Amino acid sequence: MAGGMAGCRPRVDFVTTGNYPDGMKSVGVKQLKARLSEYIRLVRTGETVLITDRDEVVAELRPARRQRPAGLSIEERLQALAEAGELTRPSLPKGDWTWKVKGLGLPPGTAARLLDEARGDRL
Repeated sequence: MAGGMAGCRPRVDFVTTGNYPDGMKSVGVKQLKARLSEYIRLVRTGETVLITDRDEVVAELRPARRQRPAGLSIEERLQALAEAGELTRPSLPKGDWTWKVKGLGLPPGTAARLLDEARGDRL
């Protein structure tokens, strides 16, 4: 290198203590204490806030998982999941349609015979 190391800045690697997305908000403990209501509002909108102490992530403030009422029918549970965006309901009702498996076309008893043979090899 011409001119030596004069004027060169050392290379710095930025490292986190976990695998956190770049766009996630973080706040120090002191600022969190001063503006707790503001961060609670962010969390209510679905945001996760990383809590740091001396530039180290020590906790996450995230929305609570809501408990589902125990007495819901399967249809009510599916609807609640769909409303929460956790699943997509089918566009057409199933009606009387059922899944019919054709199988492999092997003679009856083939699976049992193959299992017996495989088990016999282990004895």
